[in-house]
Amino acid sequence: MRPAAEPSKGAPVNRIPLVDLSVQHREIADEVRAGFDALYDSGAFVLGEEVAAFEREFAAFCGTGQAVGVANGTDALELALRAAGVGAGQEVILPANTFIATAEAVVRAGGRPVLVDSDPRYDLIDPTRVKDAVGPRTRAIIPVHLYGQVAPVQELAQLADAAGLVMIEDAAQSQGARRDGRAAGSFGLAAATSFYPGKNLGAYGDGGAVLTGDGELARRLRALRNHGSEIRYQHPELGFNSRLDSLQAVVLRAKLRRLHTWNAARRAAADRYAGLLADLEQVTLPATLPGNEHVWHLYVVRVPERDRVLGELQAAGIGAGIHYPVPVHLQGAFAHLGHERGDFPVAEAAAERILSLPLYPGITPEQQERVAAELRRAVAR
Repeated sequence: MRPAAEPSKGAPVNRIPLVDLSVQHREIADEVRAGFDALYDSGAFVLGEEVAAFEREFAAFCGTGQAVGVANGTDALELALRAAGVGAGQEVILPANTFIATAEAVVRAGGRPVLVDSDPRYDLIDPTRVKDAVGPRTRAIIPVHLYGQVAPVQELAQLADAAGLVMIEDAAQSQGARRDGRAAGSFGLAAATSFYPGKNLGAYGDGGAVLTGDGELARRLRALRNHGSEIRYQHPELGFNSRLDSLQAVVLRAKLRRLHTWNAARRAAADRYAGLLADLEQVTLPATLPGNEHVWHLYVVRVPERDRVLGELQAAGIGAGIHYPVPVHLQGAFAHLGHERGDFPVAEAAAERILSLPLYPGITPEQQERVAAELRRAVAR
């Protein structure tokens, strides 16, 4: 491919954002507007038929029997853990290389996070570390489907079954991803996902869902998201208010119909980056675990002198970012776990070098060529 032209000195920089949702939003605008108008007329803004229809469609998309819409992805994970019986003093194993919400949900459910390291090639939870971390108080394992690909769930499911544990998937970044032909979110007792706007399937605000094939678990989840109530004004257990609203369901239904196409566009963009950056020895490209169909929620490379490179890219108008610069065990909120630097070397090494490049449905080849050219300049200095 031809090299991108170097911006003229003194000329305004044409910025390429890390995420641009405008193409998707234009595509669904008329459908969403009609759905909103119907809701304004009906007044069914909380739960209601739009939410129920989305739950059916999303469960079918993911190959699970049930989907329960909730207010956000963090609530989804907490509710899944609570419905699965995770409670005070019980341990939940999860990777140190994840967004803080994964560990946060464990604490909110009453459990204690037990962190393990990732594998160095795929940045996914390492099953051998999980096996070593299982103890008498372990109740659950949370594999995180990071950056858009499924964790090694078959190995983890075997570990869970052998130890009498439950597996709850953190599928916040993997809507539409598959492993050995099976959808993310369909491997564990339950899976939690997020519809934060930048996700592959994103709302016009916060939203989330829990997926499960267990009808009784889904019934309990629906009660827990609604103050612990199945019958109005009867609350046999303590829940809280975490309901997906109907306006977001309208948006999500419109986007879900196009998600396969948009994920294919992400894969094409990822393939294009791989070709543009293949000869760049200073950059380590992301790897896909065999058996996975990646949906590229993020395109994460590794570079030396990451902070300098990031600064130069941003100065050149490239909206690169970092996901995530500080592993969970080094966050002040989890200092009580007693970890220190060096405890999870793979996650720590990744955090120092990872760099997310712009990738979204609608990114053009010319934009990607410019990203690659600016990255090439930055790492060569």
